Amino acid sequence: MPSTSSRLIKQSDKFSQFGEILAPLFRSLQSYRLGNLVDAYHAFEKFANAFIQEFRNWESSWALQALYVIAYEIRVLAERADRELASNGKSPEKLKGAGSFLMKVFGVLAGKGPKRVGALYVTCQLFKIYFKLGTVHLCRSVIRSIETARIFDFEEFPRRDKVTYMYYTGRLEVFNENFPAADHKLSYALTHCNPLREANIRMILKYLIPVKLSLGILPNAWLLEKYNLLEYSNVVQALKRGDLRLLRHALQEHEDRFLRSGVYLVLEKLELQVYQRLVKKIYIIQKQKDPSKAHQLKLEVIVKALKWLEMDMDLDEVECIMTILIYKNLVKGYFAHKSKVVVLSKQDPFPKLNGKPVNS
Repeated sequence: MPSTSSRLIKQSDKFSQFGEILAPLFRSLQSYRLGNLVDAYHAFEKFANAFIQEFRNWESSWALQALYVIAYEIRVLAERADRELASNGKSPEKLKGAGSFLMKVFGVLAGKGPKRVGALYVTCQLFKIYFKLGTVHLCRSVIRSIETARIFDFEEFPRRDKVTYMYYTGRLEVFNENFPAADHKLSYALTHCNPLREANIRMILKYLIPVKLSLGILPNAWLLEKYNLLEYSNVVQALKRGDLRLLRHALQEHEDRFLRSGVYLVLEKLELQVYQRLVKKIYIIQKQKDPSKAHQLKLEVIVKALKWLEMDMDLDEVECIMTILIYKNLVKGYFAHKSKVVVLSKQDPFPKLNGKPVNS
């Protein structure tokens, strides 16, 4: 007795107008039910292309919801088909193919008319593919179309899609170390994210927290605890205390997690802020003992403080670090090289970042 899918395939073939769309869809469902994911993908891709051919001719946006389902399903099915190919020792290439299909869909939506409101959803599916494949540079052409082509009004897109878009473009800015732009985009995503979607909020914070730290803004402990981001706790404590040893220990302990997220190098560069905090603490202690000489900071005192933290550095290394801190405007002052002393400015010797990145 033929299966339901087989009967539907035969029936759909009778109606030429819809047969090209429905027949491959039913074949895809049949292959999927049998566990043949690569065959299911091939049939689904054929269905999706046939659907788009018809979709081009429709003036209104009534079929957008169906298009959203297709865009999502072709990406997910491609990922599963690639896993099947890889397990059989074959080259996984279906996700790349899904990306090409979605670029075609984006082109259809990028014109005038009510259908263009669907372009951002398709863009977000493309981002997910490019991030998965490690080809994030391909995001740029789509971003230019959304942000500079004057085809779209960003505010007309659904909130869900705007949040996802800002999340992914914020991550791109993190990779480019453009922290003010990353802060703007990720903060937008966080502000507009559904407060009940705690998993999504956590995903945004995974990138927003390192960005905020780079701008000199520390998160509250309750935030890290609420969203299970305790891997950042010791990083924050290291910044507060000026404890270089604690920072390096935190990075080592959670190295795999930070590397997977792509924020390890961002966090590693926080060392300069930790050095600044350590030097500031030494300055405060000296000021309490002898206010008249507090602005004269001997390098050997910093060496001793680092040694107490089990960080062995010689005078030349500390001098190099202090030179960088002065150059980066994390410390105001100058060197008295002969006496190995840093002469700190009497006015604001340790400038705050105030939401601005460390000078590159």
